[in-house]
This record gives sequence, structure tokens and C-alpha cells, in this order.
Amino acid sequence: MDITISQCFIAVDDHDRAIAFYRDALGLEVRNDVGFEGMRWVTVGPPSQPGVSIVLEPPLADPNASPEDRQAMAELMAKGMLRGVIFATDDCDATFERISAAGGEVLQEPMDQPYGVRDCAFRDPAGNLLRFNQPLN
Repeated sequence: MDITISQCFIAVDDHDRAIAFYRDALGLEVRNDVGFEGMRWVTVGPPSQPGVSIVLEPPLADPNASPEDRQAMAELMAKGMLRGVIFATDDCDATFERISAAGGEVLQEPMDQPYGVRDCAFRDPAGNLLRFNQPLN
């Protein structure tokens, strides 16, 4: 049995801003853009990994969610409390420079970590945490 990652989901509150960030700052390609019942899902992914996608979804992608649940999700997102994605890179410092030059919100400049990577961290326009790891050799 061989299991691989196909998709992961990140909640965003403004798809157009998210597309600009993931496409222009990170260099991901837009693969799909679908609307359904007043909601929108945009699929992006790295050109070098056609089988791996990130789906930018509404903060609470459930048409039956209560107004209270929608408000709670919006508050968590505004605080940056939702998890994001850890990306691999072969050059953490160059990745940091590219994303910060594109206006990415810096959380951590590149630094060597005791667990064997050099990494940096940003928030996307919706407040999600994105880390970029380069193995230390």
C-alpha cells in the first residue's frame, strides 16, 4: 500500500488576496477556481508537484453552520489561531527574501533550529501560519 498526500485545506477570508499571495509571492499555480452555494474554493499547488494541492476554502465551508459558529471561526482566523502549511525549500534565505519583498507578513526571519532545519515563518493574508524549512546538512 502506498499513501501520498493529495490535498490539504487552508481557510481564507478573501480569495482574491489569497490567490495573489500564493500565486505571486509563493510561485504556486492556480489549478481550479470553483463556486458553490455562495462559497468559493481555489486550488493552488507547486508546479513541480502536480499531485499535491492546497485548497483555499471559506473559513467555515459548511452551508449549515450557525451564525455563532461562523463568528467563532472568523475570530479564530483574525487571531491567526488556525494552522497552516510547512513548505520545504532548498534555500531558506532566498525564499525569505522573495516572500518578504512581495509583502509577506514576517513572523520569523531565517534561523537554524535545533531539530535540524533552517526555517522562516510568515502569515498569509488570512493570518494562517506558513513555515519554510531547509534541511541543515
